[in-house]
Amino acid sequence: MIFKVLYQENKAMSPRRESTKTLYMDTTDAVTARAIIETQTPYNVEYIQELIGNHLEYEQKSPEFKLTEFNNEETERQE
Repeated sequence: MIFKVLYQENKAMSPRRESTKTLYMDTTDAVTARAIIETQTPYNVEYIQELIGNHLEYEQKSPEFKLTEFNNEETERQE
C-alpha cells in the first residue's frame, strides 16, 4: 500500500503548516510506516494517509510524487 506522510523535519520545533513536508512510502500499513519513520529519521510525523483509487492516481500525477525507500522495512515498533 502507498502512504502519504506529512511531517516536520525537526521534533524540537512546534509544528507549523508552512514547514510541513510530504513523503510517500510503500509499506504494509500505517503503523509500520510510522515505526519505520520514527526509528530511521528525526522527523515529527503529523499525519499518515493511505492512498487508494482516484486519490492515488491524483498524487502520482504530481511532480513531487516519489516513493521514499528506507534501509530496513522490517523495523519493529518499540514501545
